Amino acid sequence: MSASRTRIKICGLTREQDVDAAVDAGADAVGFVLYPKSPRAVSLERAAELARRLPPFVTPVLLFVNESPDVSTHALSVVRGSLAQFHGDETPAQCRAGSGSGMHAYLRAARIPVGPGAADFDLVKYANDFSDAQAILLDAHVEGFGGGGKAFDWSLLPHVANAHLVLSGGLTPANVGDGIRWLRPRCKAPAVDVSSGVEASKGIKDAGKIREFVAAVRAADAFAS
Repeated sequence: MSASRTRIKICGLTREQDVDAAVDAGADAVGFVLYPKSPRAVSLERAAELARRLPPFVTPVLLFVNESPDVSTHALSVVRGSLAQFHGDETPAQCRAGSGSGMHAYLRAARIPVGPGAADFDLVKYANDFSDAQAILLDAHVEGFGGGGKAFDWSLLPHVANAHLVLSGGLTPANVGDGIRWLRPRCKAPAVDVSSGVEASKGIKDAGKIREFVAAVRAADAFAS
C-alpha cells in the first residue's frame, strides 16, 4: 500500500506572487499572520484579498496570538473557508471560543523548547488538553511566536497515539525529508508547515525555494511508498 501524501502549508504570505507560487507548487494550505508584532503580519483586509486568489481545495489559515475570541471569530467569518491557528498562550476554552465554538476548525501550536528541554515537554498531555483541535502544530519555542527558523530536536518527543501532527520549526528543502521520515510513524496523515525556510527575507517568499521544498516533500513521500 502506498504511503499517504504529506500535506504542505506555506505560512507568512504577504504578496500576491507568493500566494500564486505556493499554489502553483502544490501547497495544500497557506497561512496569513494576523499578529501585528510579526514582521510577516497582514491586516484582515489584506488577508481576505490574498485569500480570494486561492483555488478550491487550498485552505487559508489565519494565525492568531493571544487574540480576543470576538476578533478571531470575526476574521474567520470574513475569510471564507479559513481555519484558525492559535500560536500564543491560549487555553483550550479560549481556542474553542476563538474558533466560534465549533464553527471553524483550528490548529493549536505547541511551542517546543530548542535543545535538551524538548524532552521535558509533555506532548501527550498537550494533545489531550487540545483534543478538539484538528491538529497539533509542533514548532520551536522562539521569541516572537514562530517563524524564527529554529528547529527543535524531534527525536526527544514521545509518540502520541491518535493525534494529527503538523511538523514545523526550522524546516527547509534540505531537512524536510528527515522531518517527514520522523513524523510518518507517529501520524496517520503527515503534514509540514514552512515559513522562513522558503523566504528571501522576512515576509518575502522565494518561488524557487517553495518549489524545492515541495519537491523535497514529494521525494520523501515517494521513498516511503
